[in-house]
Amino acid sequence: MYVACLDLEGVLVPEIWIGLAERTGIDALRLTTREVADYDALMRHRLKVLDEHGLGFADIRAAAEALAPLPGAVAFLDWLRVRCQVAILSDTFYELAAPLMDQLGRPMLICHTLAIDAGGRITGYRLRQRHPKRRAVAAFQSLNFKVVAIGDSYNDTRMLARADTGILFRPPDNVAEEFPAFPVCRSYDELRMAIEAAMGAQPEAACAAG
Repeated sequence: MYVACLDLEGVLVPEIWIGLAERTGIDALRLTTREVADYDALMRHRLKVLDEHGLGFADIRAAAEALAPLPGAVAFLDWLRVRCQVAILSDTFYELAAPLMDQLGRPMLICHTLAIDAGGRITGYRLRQRHPKRRAVAAFQSLNFKVVAIGDSYNDTRMLARADTGILFRPPDNVAEEFPAFPVCRSYDELRMAIEAAMGAQPEAACAAG
């Protein structure tokens, strides 16, 4: 029995913080885990920029609500659910992801929470645990599931390494070059074939090497 563990932003939906950057014109909010390996440093940067510009939870929630799943993502997820259990392992926050999860049919989501004061200012964040994606994969494996993991960023590489099969989906060149052991897929069709190969089916073609 297999579980597919997928990152959310960049794999199924656009990056929420980039959406906020585009709404506000603040380029400093464009940084994501595709460029910054240290998640705590990235979040401290984001919260500092929010404070500097007087932005709060309502602003970033509005940016999330304005987004839609990536083209083909819903059909891919529907295809995947028929073949295995599906869990979304993300470093996003429940408070931001809710409108996007509604559009994806409410798959299991394991992520973090924001600290928000009475005035709507984001004062911090609470990690569910250290290295949560890798630990979630290990927990599924402890239940005798095999895991296929799909991600696109630095913060996904630990879960890809822990999984029985780890796949990079549309990663930036810097991530693909730094982690050449993981195969790279550039479309949902390639990703379907890679997953079928991992689960023992006979795909029509393999995804490209990283």
